[in-house]
Amino acid sequence: MDEQLREKINRYLIKDTDFLKVKDTMNEDQLRLFVNQAIDDFSAEETLELDLAQRMGFIQELVSAVVSMGPIKSLMEDKTITEIMINGAKKVYIQRDGRIIKTDIVFEDDQQLLHTIQKILIGSGSNKRVDESSPYVDFSLTDGSRVNVIISPCSMVGPVMTIRKFQDNIATVDDLLELEELDKSIATLLIGAMKAKLNVIFCGATGSGKTTALNVFSRHIPSHERIVTIEDTPELGLLQEHVVTLVSKASNIEGKGEITIRELFVNSLRMRPDRIIIGEIRGEEMLDLIQSISSGHSGSLAIVHAESPEDCFNRMVTMILMTGIRLSNEEIRKQVVKAIDLIVHVELFMDGKRRVTAVTELAYDESTGKVTQHDIFRFQQNEVKEDGNIIGEWIMDKRRPSFIEKYEKRRVILPEGFFEA
Repeated sequence: MDEQLREKINRYLIKDTDFLKVKDTMNEDQLRLFVNQAIDDFSAEETLELDLAQRMGFIQELVSAVVSMGPIKSLMEDKTITEIMINGAKKVYIQRDGRIIKTDIVFEDDQQLLHTIQKILIGSGSNKRVDESSPYVDFSLTDGSRVNVIISPCSMVGPVMTIRKFQDNIATVDDLLELEELDKSIATLLIGAMKAKLNVIFCGATGSGKTTALNVFSRHIPSHERIVTIEDTPELGLLQEHVVTLVSKASNIEGKGEITIRELFVNSLRMRPDRIIIGEIRGEEMLDLIQSISSGHSGSLAIVHAESPEDCFNRMVTMILMTGIRLSNEEIRKQVVKAIDLIVHVELFMDGKRRVTAVTELAYDESTGKVTQHDIFRFQQNEVKEDGNIIGEWIMDKRRPSFIEKYEKRRVILPEGFFEA
């Protein structure tokens, strides 16, 4: 159906019918009849003739979007909920304000839950599948939310579905400042890092907010640059116009056709990128990233799961060692340090707030031959209130970092006195 016509029908349903009032009270068949009648009325008013294929396609799409969520529909619409965790039919948990809570919502049985999973998967338009022969899947919903599903025979508690909801309320650095995830000095340094083409790794545990932080700061990459993003599941939402989005592909039922992050990365180097952003690095692609930076592809951004900047650095070295490359551990450490300028660590605290706990510079001392890690910023926890709120501050080390020459080269001006002369 033509996009303009689709939009007109959507507006008609919302403004001229009781669709919003009745959609939650109807079953699937009743909803189909309601939408079909509305299309008849709209066509009569506009003197339009829709062929059967157009009509049925629109009804299927709309009804699937409304009813596919089943019992968890209200949870998906609640903007205070950031994550939904379903452990079989009778256990549905949510994360709100950083805390995990069990809800009263249940499915009738595992069959209803599995049916809901299949409808969500079909409605996502991802062309992926989940069944006994392929019992787990990752995919994204049309609103950007990320879904993971694992079923029998791998799951022993029934179908398990985890939905990490897309947070469209965190889009700018000001949003991060308002949430007290960082302070203005950290924001200034990282905005400058994007413009100066520093190579930055964002790290943290699952759900810590590292992808959100990367997403926000990546929007300060100059709009004229060609950006290539590489992900397993689409999560990044860059605002720049010249963005090429690449997504890895799982193997088919015969075990063929897999396309890995590493293969996409190697291919991206032939696409004339100004920037390469990798959604998450888990393995051998780390070596390719380091080599590409060393050969001139500066300004790369990536995500690594790690508990601290030190763990992040060690993981990067380990991932390169996993390739079997014939270099000593010391030589690999040196290459990583020379390629990566900054590690930004984000953590979810017990009070439910996400905070940047460290912005760490990696440097190599030529005179001693040693790798150094220097925290330019670190979060210092001072007090825990009776209500659980954590009070702290960011401590800055004003020593002039080694990467400051990149700021000067690209004429990125930091406030006077930001670092010591």
